[in-house]
Amino acid sequence: MHRPSKRMPLKTLWWSLSVLLAASPARSAPPESVADAPPPAAPAGVDAEDAALSGGKTTVFDVTPNAYGRALANLDRARWTSMIDGKAVFMRNWAARPDAVAGPFSNATGCGSCHFKDGRGRPLTELGTEAPLLVRLSVPSKGAPAGRSEPVYGGQLHDRAIPGVVAEGEVRVTYTDVKGKYADGAPYVLRKPRYHLARLGYGRLAAKTMLSPRIPAPVFGLGLLEAIPDEAILALADAEDRDGDGISGRPNRVASARDGQVRLGRYGWKANQPTLEQQVASAFSEDLGLTSALYPERNCTPKQAPCKVPPAKAGPGLSEHQLGLTMLYLRLIAPPARRDVTDPAVVKGQALFQQTGCAACHHPEFTTGTVEDIPELSNQRVRPYTDLLLHDMGPELADGRPDGEASGTEWRTPPLWGLGLLETVNRQVRMLHDGRARSFEEAILWHGGEGAKARERFKALSKTEREALVAFLRSL
Repeated sequence: MHRPSKRMPLKTLWWSLSVLLAASPARSAPPESVADAPPPAAPAGVDAEDAALSGGKTTVFDVTPNAYGRALANLDRARWTSMIDGKAVFMRNWAARPDAVAGPFSNATGCGSCHFKDGRGRPLTELGTEAPLLVRLSVPSKGAPAGRSEPVYGGQLHDRAIPGVVAEGEVRVTYTDVKGKYADGAPYVLRKPRYHLARLGYGRLAAKTMLSPRIPAPVFGLGLLEAIPDEAILALADAEDRDGDGISGRPNRVASARDGQVRLGRYGWKANQPTLEQQVASAFSEDLGLTSALYPERNCTPKQAPCKVPPAKAGPGLSEHQLGLTMLYLRLIAPPARRDVTDPAVVKGQALFQQTGCAACHHPEFTTGTVEDIPELSNQRVRPYTDLLLHDMGPELADGRPDGEASGTEWRTPPLWGLGLLETVNRQVRMLHDGRARSFEEAILWHGGEGAKARERFKALSKTEREALVAFLRSL
């Protein structure tokens, strides 16, 4: 970066220093709480079209371990108190109040115990190699194309339980090496997971039970994803592949638990949740054992003895007020800015991202619609690098388990914004739906189905070109 002249405008100097600091790992960490200090923001006057602004004017400039948990940069100060209250619910340890949990089963003690610092999961050294990892369950059914919940264990296996209750079981993972080579002869090794459920507390699983392992996804930027108009997403769908590019993204359509209306799915690994409210309430129910107005039934089945015992507390474990505060908190967390956007390798990598076909699914940008209750989210040019559609990823990543209208080989395109800070925030790199990928390269190499052509183009690149494409991903 050139040395600024003495006559450089102050706001331009501020911007230059922001870029320099963003590239430096030596920055001191900001306060832990969103209440302690205003969120780092782009300087006034910087063009909102700039490539670094992942979330438009909401973008925060933070490269510390707190980068995923900052408030929208343009947030009205009047919302801060409510956001802090929402974070308190999100971070609450519900296991410390078993009388408030209708359960009886769970996979975590609180939202923050899985979404570590609002990211993908706790560091490996703290929870072991594969935790947190949950497994969805279902069995085939002629009357339900997507299958039905497993009759004994329900829709999800729980490895925790309230005091005095036996947990449902645990998931164990083993890996097999899958070796391959790039076109230039450079070797690589992938790890193929195999899942086994052990220590089952309530008998055997039903025959033909389908398993789908999932790791937690980051929770920043959800308000912006919610604000993308349905028509903008549907405009990218091409279920019949009419343009012949081999990409046939299609929407998942699912029923709303609030009013029964069928809506476009946009949350979850298979876009199986239509609204942020439903995504949050479902997680409270399945992951934490908390009932709510949307999910009033306990997360156990009639074939399990604990379900026959009345809950310790009558009524919903999670109030409508608490659900609303949690939703507000998640809607107000901003995506972090990109870094090194003018670096030659990053610029070259961005071009290769387009040329190899990655951008066909990881759609670079949208413009949000009007958000009446949170105008800060309105009309923002955002760059999440997702189309929020389902894509057939082939047998390489198939879980074999349908979800809504999603087949056993389809997954929603995950957003890529903030991915370059994953190791900084979560002190680990675990990508794809089950965390099998330990690097950007491995994540690309696992792509099959509609992603196979892009994968093969990546494999055909030179070492320098591969490094440039990865440098672009690290800039996000």
